[in-house]
Amino acid sequence: MQHDSTRISPVFFVSKRRASLRPTGNTHAPENFAETLPTEMSAKIFGELDTGSLCSASRTCKLWHYIIEESDQVWRTQCLLVGAVCQREVDSDRRDGLSWKVTLVKNYTRSCLKKDWLRGRYSHVRSAEELIGRKMVPLDAETWGEILQAELDR
Repeated sequence: MQHDSTRISPVFFVSKRRASLRPTGNTHAPENFAETLPTEMSAKIFGELDTGSLCSASRTCKLWHYIIEESDQVWRTQCLLVGAVCQREVDSDRRDGLSWKVTLVKNYTRSCLKKDWLRGRYSHVRSAEELIGRKMVPLDAETWGEILQAELDR
């Protein structure tokens, strides 16, 4: 078997902040923006995604996963959106020293459920059986007070 000297061999570059796999001598721009942009810029782009898209993006490749997982700013942005609905819970978790990511994970489902209750999605529920199959989480007394007030206002 002859050695093909024109063949481009891949080289693995490792730096403190990121790793990428790029062929040496390649004149084409890489298809992955995160390989060419500084990590902070990539994190800023990821910070514009909604929570579901952010989770999907983190499963796209190892580099994206690393940037998203390690960026406190990305999780802070998402958590502040959840905080618009569950401010007490977010503030309490942050005072307890939880990271932005853990705070978001802990309160995301609660905020979605609370939004649904406040919007009246469950206004016509007559029994617990009608809620079977829906994702429910415990809510505190103050939250139930807000929900009941919203029901009375309808």
